[in-house]
Formats: sequence, C-alpha cells, structure tokens
Amino acid sequence: MESINRNSARSGEHGQPEIMQAAEAPLLAVQRVDKCYPNGTVALEDVRLTIAPGEFVSLLGPSGCGKSTLLKMFAGIESPTHGHLRWWGQPFETVGSPGRRMSMVFQEATLMPWATVADNVRLPLDLAQVPRREADARVADALAGVGLEKFGKVLPRELSGGMQMRASLARALVTEPDLLLLDEPFGALDEFTRNRLDSDLRALWQRRGMTVVFVTHSIYEAVYLSSRVVVMQARPGRIIAGVSIEGPLERDDAYRVSAPFMQDCKTLSELITDAHRASIPTGQTEVQS
Repeated sequence: MESINRNSARSGEHGQPEIMQAAEAPLLAVQRVDKCYPNGTVALEDVRLTIAPGEFVSLLGPSGCGKSTLLKMFAGIESPTHGHLRWWGQPFETVGSPGRRMSMVFQEATLMPWATVADNVRLPLDLAQVPRREADARVADALAGVGLEKFGKVLPRELSGGMQMRASLARALVTEPDLLLLDEPFGALDEFTRNRLDSDLRALWQRRGMTVVFVTHSIYEAVYLSSRVVVMQARPGRIIAGVSIEGPLERDDAYRVSAPFMQDCKTLSELITDAHRASIPTGQTEVQS
C-alpha cells in the first residue's frame, strides 16, 4: 500500500478514492461497502478505507454523508448491504475477542440519571462481571483521566453538559479499548468547552496509544484533533479524499492560529465546497433557507 500525502488520495477502481495508511497492517479495513436502507436511501456507496493502529482519524462531511452510519458499522451496530469490514485482518465478528476491545461515545451522554457518576462509568465492567475491587480501581483511573476524580459520587443532573460528556468518555475508557469511536460527542457544547475537551481527548489518545475514529462537522475540530482527516460527500455517501495533518504532536491554543493549521483548514474547506457543488444535480439551484 502507498502512503497518502498531505493533500491527496489515491484513486481506486471506478475513480473512487481508496484512502490508506501504509505504516502497519490495518486495524480497520472497509472493503467496497454499500449501505442501502429499506426505504431506498443509499447511505453509503463503494466505501474503501483502512485505518492503522494508533491513528486518530476524523470523518468529516456534511449532514447525510454517512459518517455516523460508517461509525456504527465499526461498532457492529449497523451492517453493510454489500462489501466487507475486517478488524486486524479478521472477520468483524472478532471485535469482542480478548485483546481487541472497542468502545463508543454517542452524541449525547446517555447516562443513567438515577445512578452516580461512578456507577455509570462502572456499568460496562459490571456487565462483563469484572471483580468489584478491580472495577473500582479502573473506574477511579478513568475518572481521573477525564478530570472527574472528585465527582464519582454525584448524580448526572448535578453536572454541566461538558462534565456529563466527560463521564460518558470515562465510561468508554474504563474498558481500556484498542479502538475508541466518537460520534460528534462535543457538537452541542459551547466553543470554549468544546475546545477544552478536544485538547483533553487528544492528550488521552497520546497517553493511551489507542486508535480513535471521530465524526465531526467541524473543519477546525478535525484539523486540531487528527493525524488524518477523511472527507465524505453526500448523495450518496462516499469518501472523496484523505488529508494527513502534519501538525505537532503536542497541540495547544497557539496551534489553532498557526499558519499550518490555517492551511489545512483551507484545504479541507475547499474539498468540502467542491464536494457540495458536485452533489447538486446539474441544472438544479440550491435552495437557501
């Protein structure tokens, strides 16, 4: 396989981009995947993508381009209509096998309102029948990792929206996943909270060495977080480009206003704009709201 440089993707068969990372055998491999719902909606068409262990990959694109559908396939929640997914070279059913763990964070925190934060975080371990002493130690570590070590005994309603998302992230981390999937988890938060959580998430990724796939509408968020951004187009959902982000390993507020950051944002903005124009049928005028 060949590496993808900063502003290019290699075209596969039929002109569809085949977005690859060459350094290691892929953790995730999507092989010519289509998804068509019973009502006839084509959510994904001929998607080909590989993700190497340790990458932080953002799926970027407009609403309706299939980002969340693809993420749910990675989680085993959705199945492709055609094509195949493989996890570390094995059939996708091996996701739950020993040493190969996956966790997902959704758009909403989805915490149990009657349970304390610690009990919410412990839930996956309780379901897996992890001994209580070990589970408590892992819960404490997960809460500390997201800055909630002092809030284990409170109820979710006593937390701000940002802190609830931290609790949801801790619940995903407590299983010590190899693959962490996030479906626009910070989209409803204010800009300041979102930026802070983006920084915390990137620090967690570096510290834990896991693979992350992150869905977002935000170009700025994608560039700040990612080692690679995969751009998707709607009608039907497909991958049109992959951009490697060559920013520093350690990123801070200064990076958000740096020339390389702005250049990567410009590149992605142009790709999204071109994709949006291409998705409008010839002769049709876009309706402005």
